[in-house]
Amino acid sequence: MTPPKVIIVAGVAGSGKTTVGRILGERLGWDYAEADVFHTEAAIEKMRSGHPLTDADRFPWLRAIAAWIDDRLATGRPGVVSCSALKRRYRELLVDGRTGVRMVMLDGDRDTIAARMRAREGHFFDVALLDTQFAALERPSPDEHVLILPVTATPEETVTRILTALDLVPGHRRA
Repeated sequence: MTPPKVIIVAGVAGSGKTTVGRILGERLGWDYAEADVFHTEAAIEKMRSGHPLTDADRFPWLRAIAAWIDDRLATGRPGVVSCSALKRRYRELLVDGRTGVRMVMLDGDRDTIAARMRAREGHFFDVALLDTQFAALERPSPDEHVLILPVTATPEETVTRILTALDLVPGHRRA
């Protein structure tokens, strides 16, 4: 398999996708984008108020992330982006036949992730919405070719596992 040019780090809120994505981008020397920056202010306020997003709220956000991915592929600037990508149709929109894109799903049980969320500070996502994330989550099927990793390892260990599984060399910018 050809090494990717864009990696999507996915998972429910609190799974560690931002931390893992940032470290992965740093180790590879690739651009990194946090999916939350693609949300509208109205969507962020909705989540901050304890209301889950609908598909109508999510699709403009997903299209903006897909545009970022397309830009990376078109310009030859490899990148890492974190995104929940909870449903198959969301993952399809993001990958959508784009060669050079791979997805990694950080997987954990609700109690472990809820404990992590209660420990973090300064994030707009209300821990009460975690149940809605798990309810919406459609675990990737084998035909999606998503690398699924447990959240129980340290972020550094998880990044090492991603690099190994995707045959990537830290610091090497693939064009």
